[in-house]
This record gives sequence, structure tokens and C-alpha cells, in this order.
Amino acid sequence: MSDACKEFDALLARPEPVLALAPMQDVTDLPFWRLMTEYGGADLYYTEYFRVHRDSHLEKWILESLTQNPTGRPAIAQMIGNDIPSLVRSARELQQYPVAAIDLNLGCPAPVVYRKCAGGGLLREPERIDAILGALRDAVTVRFTVKTRLGFDNAAVFDQLLPIFAKHSLDLLTVHGRTVAQMYRGGIDYKLIAQAVAALPCPVLANGNVNSAAQAQETLLKTGAKGLMIGRGAIANPWIFEQIRRLRRGELVTEATGPELLDYIRRLYDAVCSPEVKEIAQVQKMKKYMNFIATRADGTDQFVHEIRRVTNKHEFFGVCERHLSGLLHNNIVAVPHDAVGTGATDLHVTGR
Repeated sequence: MSDACKEFDALLARPEPVLALAPMQDVTDLPFWRLMTEYGGADLYYTEYFRVHRDSHLEKWILESLTQNPTGRPAIAQMIGNDIPSLVRSARELQQYPVAAIDLNLGCPAPVVYRKCAGGGLLREPERIDAILGALRDAVTVRFTVKTRLGFDNAAVFDQLLPIFAKHSLDLLTVHGRTVAQMYRGGIDYKLIAQAVAALPCPVLANGNVNSAAQAQETLLKTGAKGLMIGRGAIANPWIFEQIRRLRRGELVTEATGPELLDYIRRLYDAVCSPEVKEIAQVQKMKKYMNFIATRADGTDQFVHEIRRVTNKHEFFGVCERHLSGLLHNNIVAVPHDAVGTGATDLHVTGR
């Protein structure tokens, strides 16, 4: 058994919840992983997905997240595709790298993906999922995991999916509590995530709408999940993993100040923007992150309107400073009430 697998198993065996950084294409790359570690970081990291088809090759820039993993934590390689021989080939190749597990993406809601019957598009074909998982379970000798949504346009299919997941002895299942059609709109179905927790022999991570320590605690209590996968919430708030840990230790959790958020954006710019590319391309890359960070801004609509129109670094940081520097200082966002080590507490949430 590899060291990465041993570290992964140890994470799942400990009593504390597992906190994973979600894979987000063209966002959660190697430079972003490196920056997250400076803010406390996640317990577990997932690569951007490797696109798998008959003529595919493992993307070198995604492999760098595995070969240069700067986090000191286990990393899982995620694949997306539907061609069984190609998925088996890619899984075998990926196991030559320091991976804790191979993950199959059954949840990507991007139309360019699901229209090719990959990612969330596969949820329309449970029998095909059954065949893919069977082939991969035979080919994967490290841990094998899946990230899924509740269904494509109807969560009724989730009852069919759970026995399939159980049949193939997954080592971990992550459930985003929405359908593909919902994208990122609407509430999370905590009951169906809890159903997966109860029905499956493997641990389950809950995913979706975790933007604060208080929401994290609520999600864990409502679902009984082994842990959480956080994506958009971590981009907007890189402190979130440490905030969750602090809350569970019975400590106050405060929101970052405006200057702290601006400092994070400057560090993010330096981390992910290569000086070898034109400044306008660097700014365009930052706009992907700002779509999530905008939720922290005063007058979010105006902030987004202005940030989408900037073309250089000076304009970019000018907009950020105008909208973010006035955020409340030391705003308490979660106070544990009778906190205990298990984290099963009531929460008093204040501030915005």
C-alpha cells in the first residue's frame, strides 16, 4: 500500500470530519493548491478532471498537481469520460503517480460535458454507470472514489444509483445535493445526502453551498456525512477550512476584514498569474476567481459589472479596493454554544 493510500485511510478513520477541496476546472490548479496551504488548507485535494477519451493523454499541467503536490496532504486524481477502455487505460496510468485514489466525475453540470454523456450526463444512464464502475473497480488498485449529483433532471434516479455505488465497493462517495439541471441554483437536498450516508458501507462527503463554518456545521448535522467537499466557498473564503476547525474546537469564528481579503486577492494574483503571459490575459484569469469572491463585496452587482470590464492590473485592483476595503472589521460570523469536541452544537450566527 502506498503512503498516499495510508494517509487517505488515516483521514477516513479519524473522528474529525474530512475537509476536501473540490475540483474546479481551470481554478483549483497547482498554484491555487499551494496558496490554500498558506491559509490552513484542506485535508484532502482533488485534481481538476483529466479528460478521458479514445485519443486522450494525461494533461501535463494537471499531473503537476500530483508530482509537485505542495500541500503535504493526500491527493486524488479525478477523471471524466464514458469510454470504458480509455477510462481503464487512464486509471492505470494515473496509478503510476503519487495518488491516494482515482475518482470518477459523475457530477459536472457544464453543458459542453453532459451533452457528450460525460460527467453529470451519465446520470441519465444508470446501467452504463454500473458497467463503468465495474471495469474501474477491477483496474484500480489504490482507493476508488466517485463524485456524483442526485440525478440529471430528477432526483428520483438516486434510489437506483445508491445500490450501484454499494455494489462496486467504493472507498468514498461525494454527493452534491442538487441535480445536474439545477446547476448551482436552489437549495441542497440534505435528506438525500443523509440517505446515501445510511445506505452505503463507505464514507460519504457532502458537497454544495458550504460557504461558512456555520453552514459547514449545519450540513454535517443534517446529513451525518463523514466530511465536506468545498469548492466555491473556499475560493471566496480561503480561511474556511481553519474556521470550521476553530468552530469545532469551541472557538469564535470571525470574518476576514477588508484589508485581509484584499491581501488574499493580491496573493492570489501573484500565485496564479504567470508573468510570461500578457497582462490582459492575467486579468482575464483572475475574473474566474472574482466570480466567487464577488459574494463578499458590498454592492455585489456593481462590483461584478465593473470587474468584468477591466483590462489591466491597475484597473483590476482599483475596483477591488473600492468595493472590498470597506468590509466590516472583525465581524463575528459564528459563535459556538456549549461547544464540545464532537462539534454537535447549536450555533448562534451574527453579522451579515
